Amino acid sequence: MMEEEELEFVEELEAVLQLTPEVQLAIEQVFPSQDPLDRADFNAVEYINTLFPTEQSLANIDEVVNKIRLKIRRLDDNIRTVVRGQTNVGQDGRQALEEAQKAIQQLFGKIKDIKDKAEKSEQMVKEITRDIKQLDHAKRHLTTSITTLNHLHMLAGGVDSLEAMTRRRQYGEVANLLQGVMNVLEHFHKYMGIPQIRQLSERVKAAQTELGQQILADFEEAFPSQGTKRPGGPSNVLRDACLVANILDPRVKQEIIKKFIKQHLSEYLVLFQENQDVAWLDKIDRRYAWIKRQLVDYEEKYGRMFPREWYMTERIAVEFCHVTRTELAKIMRTRAKEIEVKLLLFAIQRTTNFEGFLAKRFSGCTLTDGSLKKLESPPSSTNPFLEDDTAPEMEELPVEKGDLDQPKKPKAPDNPFHGLVSKCFEPHLYVYIESQDKNLGELIDRFVADFKAQGPPKPNTDEGGAVLPSCADLFVYYKKCMVQCSQLSTGEPMIALTTIFQKYLREYAWKILSGNLPKTTTSSGGLTISSLLKEKEGSEAAKFTLEELCLLCSILSTAEYCLATTQQLEEKLKEKVDVSLTERINLTGEMDTFSTVISSSIQLLVQDLDAACDPALTAMSKMQWQNVEHVGDQSPYVTSVILHIKQNVPVIRDNLASTRKYFTQFCIKFANSFIPKFITHLFKCKPISMVGAEQLLLDTHSLKMVLLDLPSIGSQVVRKAPASYTKIVVKGMTRAEMILKVVMAPHEPLVVFVDNYIKLLTDCNTETFQKILDMKGLKRSEQSSMLELFRQRLPAPPSGPDGSSSLSLMAPTPEQESSRIRKLEKLIKKRL
Repeated sequence: MMEEEELEFVEELEAVLQLTPEVQLAIEQVFPSQDPLDRADFNAVEYINTLFPTEQSLANIDEVVNKIRLKIRRLDDNIRTVVRGQTNVGQDGRQALEEAQKAIQQLFGKIKDIKDKAEKSEQMVKEITRDIKQLDHAKRHLTTSITTLNHLHMLAGGVDSLEAMTRRRQYGEVANLLQGVMNVLEHFHKYMGIPQIRQLSERVKAAQTELGQQILADFEEAFPSQGTKRPGGPSNVLRDACLVANILDPRVKQEIIKKFIKQHLSEYLVLFQENQDVAWLDKIDRRYAWIKRQLVDYEEKYGRMFPREWYMTERIAVEFCHVTRTELAKIMRTRAKEIEVKLLLFAIQRTTNFEGFLAKRFSGCTLTDGSLKKLESPPSSTNPFLEDDTAPEMEELPVEKGDLDQPKKPKAPDNPFHGLVSKCFEPHLYVYIESQDKNLGELIDRFVADFKAQGPPKPNTDEGGAVLPSCADLFVYYKKCMVQCSQLSTGEPMIALTTIFQKYLREYAWKILSGNLPKTTTSSGGLTISSLLKEKEGSEAAKFTLEELCLLCSILSTAEYCLATTQQLEEKLKEKVDVSLTERINLTGEMDTFSTVISSSIQLLVQDLDAACDPALTAMSKMQWQNVEHVGDQSPYVTSVILHIKQNVPVIRDNLASTRKYFTQFCIKFANSFIPKFITHLFKCKPISMVGAEQLLLDTHSLKMVLLDLPSIGSQVVRKAPASYTKIVVKGMTRAEMILKVVMAPHEPLVVFVDNYIKLLTDCNTETFQKILDMKGLKRSEQSSMLELFRQRLPAPPSGPDGSSSLSLMAPTPEQESSRIRKLEKLIKKRL
C-alpha cells in the first residue's frame, strides 16, 4: 500500500511539474544548463545507466549517492533562500510605489508654480510693449500722411504745370511730367471718394484728352491728307509729341500711324491707278522699286521723328503690301483674259523676291499688331527642296535615283511676309496648271519620238540595266513644278497639280514602258497559231534578241525607279499641302501601274527562256527511251537547255544588277514554270526501259544542279542562291527523280510496288499513277488490277469541313492542266 501511495504521489508531482514547450524554452534561454537533470525529457533509467554502465562501476555507488545527496541539500538551501527572499517583496513594492507617488505630486506642484510665474511675466511684457506698439502705429500713420501730402502736393503742382505746358506745346517736358503725374495718381486710387482727389483725377484725364487732340491736330497740320509732305526735316515738336503719344491712350498712337502711312502712300495710289500702264503685271517691278525708294527717303527724313519701337518703316512696308494685294487682285479680275503663264510666273517671282527682301530686312513683329489689318497667316513652308531664294537655281538641280529620299537640309526659317502680296495670284493659278498640263503632254510626246528615233538601249553588262533617260527628265520637270507651285500655294492648286502628275505618270507607264515592251509570239494564256505552225515545221520558237533582252531589263529598272520615286513623291506632296488636304494625295494607282509593268517584264523574260527550252523538252519526249542500251553522259536535250540558260541568264543578271530582288523573282518564276513543264514532258516519255530510266535520272540530276546554280551561272563571283529559290528547285526536281525511281522499280509483287509509289510520291491522284504505269509500258489488263489495288491501298481522306469527300473532287494538278492544253494543241493542229 505504501508503494502504491508513493507511485500516485510521483505521478501527481510529474503532472504538476509538466510545463508547456513555450515555458520550457523560456527557462532554457534564461538559465542555460548542460546538466541532464535540468532537461525536460529527463529519463531516470537512462541517467542511472549512464552513471553505472557496468557491474564493476557499482563498486563506487556509495560515493555517487553521497554526491547526489549533497546536490539535493544545496538545492534545498537555494529554494529556501529564494522563498524567504520573496516574503518581503510585496511590502517593498508598496513602499516604492508610495514614494513614486509622492515624487510625482511634488513635481506637479513645481510645474504649476513655473506656469504661474510665466503668465505673470507675459502680462508684464504686454504692458511694457503696449506703449511701444502705439508709438509704432503713430509713426507709420504719420509717415503715410506725410507721403500722401507730398504726393498730393506733387499731383496738384504737376496738373497745373501739365495744363500750362500743354498750352505752350512743350511736349518734351510734358512727356516726362505726364508719366510722373500718372505714377503719382496711381497712389490715390483708394482715395477717389474724396472730392478734391476726384477733381484732380478728372483734370488729368482732361489734360490727356486735350493733349491727344492737340497732337493729332499738329500732325494733320504738318502732313495734310490732301497736300504734299511738308518740306524739310522732321520737327522737334512732333518728335516730342510722339513721346507723349506713347504715354497717352494707344488709340492716339494708332491714329498718328494710320494717318502718316496713308499720307505717305497717297502718291502710290495715284501713280499706279488701275487705268495706268505701269499698273499691269509686266511692270510690277516698278511698284517694288517705288516702295524701296520711299523707305530710303523715310529713313533719311523721318527716321528720327518716330520712336524706334513704333517700327514705322516696317509698318509702311506692310501697309504697302496690303494695298498692293488689293489693287493687283482688282486689276487681274478686270483683265483676267490677258494673263499668260509667263507673265503670271514673272509677277509671282518678282513678288516672292520682294517678300524675301522684306523678311531679310524686317522681323515681322507688326503683322500681329491689332492696329493693322490682320492677314491670313501664311502656311509654314515644308518644301524639302528649298535650297536657295530663287526658283531657277532649284530648277537646275538634277534628279538622280533616290534623290527624293536624300536627308533633308536644315529647314529654312519661315518667312512671315510670305503670301502678304502673292496671295492675290492664287485664284489665277489655273493658268499655270493648264500650262503644265500642256507642257507635260508635249514632253511625253517628245519622249515617245526620241525613243523611236534612238531605238532600244545598248547592251550593258558592266553596271546593270540603265534607267531610261526620259524618266530622269520627267522627274526633273516634276521637281521644278513642285518647287514653283509650293511657292505659290499649298491649297487646291497643289491638288490640281497632283492630278496632272498622276495623269502623266500613267501615260509614261503606258506609252514609254508598256508600249515598248518587245512583242512575243506566245502569251501567258497559251500558244498562238503562229507558234503552232513553227512547231509543226520543226523550227525553233522565236527568241528575243540581245537588244530586246536589254530593253526588257531597262524597262524593268525604269519601272522600279519610277515606283520608288513615285512613293517618295507622294510623301513629299503630303508634306507640302495643307494638313486638311493630305488625304486627297494618293498615288497608289500609279504605283500599281508601275508594278504591273515590272510583273509584265519579268513574265516576258520567263516566257522567252521557257519557250527557248521547249524544243529541247519536246525532243526529250520523242526519244525512244525503250531502245537505250547504256547510260552515258547527259543527253543532247540537256545540253540544249543548259546552252539557252547560259545565253539568257547572265545577260539578264548583269542588266538587273541594280535590282537584285527582281532578278530573284525572275529565277523563281522560271523555276515554277520550267519544272512542271519538264515533269509533263517526262510523263510523255513512254515506254521507258530500265537503262532509259537511269539515263533520264542522270539527265534530271544534271538539270537540277544547273537550276540550283542558275542565279550565279556564268558569273565570276559565286553567290549562294536565295533559300526560297533553292527550296522550289529541290522540291520540284526531287519529285521528278522520285517519278523515275518508281519507274525503275519492279512492278511485282504488286503490293510492294504500290506501297513504294505511295511512299515516294505521296500522290493520291489516279491519273498520275496511270501515267507511271504507261511509262513502264504495262498493258491495259495489267494496269486494271494495279489501279484497283492502288485505290484500295490509298490512305483514308481527312474528315471534316476542310477534307475532300472523294478523290474526284481534288484540285487539278499541273500535270492535268498540261494534259488539257496538250489536247487543245492537238485539236488545233488537226484543223490546220
